[in-house]
Amino acid sequence: MTEAPKVDLALSDAQAQRRRLLRTTRRRATALLAFVAAVFVVTSVLASQARWLSWVQAAAVASMVGGFADWFAVTALFRRPLGLPIPHTAIIVERKDRFAQTLGSFVADSFFNPDAVMVRVDSSKAIPRAGSWLADEANAQFVTTQLAGLLGGVLEALDDADTADAFAAAVTSRLERAVLAPQAGRLIQALTRDGRHQAAVAQACLAVAAWIDSNAADIPQRLAGRSPWWLPGPLNSRIVTTMLSQAATLLRDMSSDAEHPSRRQLDEAIADVAIRLQRDPELIAKAEELKSKLLASAEVAELVGSIWAEALSEIRSISSNPQSPLRQRAVAAAVALGTRLRDDQVMRDEARRMLRLGVEHALVAFGEDLAGLVTGTIERWDGAQASERLELLLGPDLQYIRINGTVIGALAGLALHAVSLLIR
Repeated sequence: MTEAPKVDLALSDAQAQRRRLLRTTRRRATALLAFVAAVFVVTSVLASQARWLSWVQAAAVASMVGGFADWFAVTALFRRPLGLPIPHTAIIVERKDRFAQTLGSFVADSFFNPDAVMVRVDSSKAIPRAGSWLADEANAQFVTTQLAGLLGGVLEALDDADTADAFAAAVTSRLERAVLAPQAGRLIQALTRDGRHQAAVAQACLAVAAWIDSNAADIPQRLAGRSPWWLPGPLNSRIVTTMLSQAATLLRDMSSDAEHPSRRQLDEAIADVAIRLQRDPELIAKAEELKSKLLASAEVAELVGSIWAEALSEIRSISSNPQSPLRQRAVAAAVALGTRLRDDQVMRDEARRMLRLGVEHALVAFGEDLAGLVTGTIERWDGAQASERLELLLGPDLQYIRINGTVIGALAGLALHAVSLLIR
């Protein structure tokens, strides 16, 4: 297994400034420790000349212990103190990869989870803010322009013939798998529920009556060859004409009277067909046979191809013409969506639910990859450079720990010296 290439971490201006701050605080901590050491030396030499110097000496000793201990602890994080191979030192350099794994898991658990993401979305009011932004027509125009450009680029990369074949194959395959008769039955029931179809039936009756009227002169001639040989032509023509006239009259009566007996029989027939399409195996089989024949016909293939061609034409119009009606409707739809996201709490709740579902699916699919990005990035860092970078980040505060340790050590030394005097 090849080792991942190390990444050279160049310092930015802000990091260079932190380096100067680190050097300053390090000098202060070291200077304080040196001062305490000097005090210890002086008090050790002069201790016999004044009893109060023992207090100063005790404070200096404890202060040096605290200062040296904190210096060792802080230094051991980033490098080996004095370059000595002391165990459990240069922790960041030696444990960088383990730190990367731990940090990757921490980030994945703490940040790459739906609850954390949605808390951030809610606290930032991202959904209503996005709605307010999209409700501005200029922004909606910008969004649709970008999407249209992307769509146009995709279409330019596709071959029309190949996409038409793929579309036709997809439509045909989907229709072949679907049993359409029950769905057609349910659709008829939905369309006829509560008399919704009555207006359409009335118009259909009128249309058929008008067609009969306009073709009344031609129909007898077309049917003449099918009449019995013994029936005279004029009589046959009169019979057909009379039947057509009566049929047209019946259809007009049915159109104007929803309670007409023939109209009610037609309604019952429609309802019966709707039920049979869902329950009658024989009718369902016949419908499937008819569907298969239609799908295999050249006319249907040509129809599907023309639909796809028209769809491509409209899509290209959207992508190339900002003033196209579909493009303008897309802008209006975007503005309406933004307005609802801004003003409609129900819409915002639904958008939040859909966003959470999307976040959950995305994190399930890519959560490990996102955590791996953190882990892999740190693992590629050079150990010494990574240690230096973290020292620049944390070092100034850690140097104050050294200073605090020196001061607290002095106070502890005074307290211990007082206790030792009391118990003598």
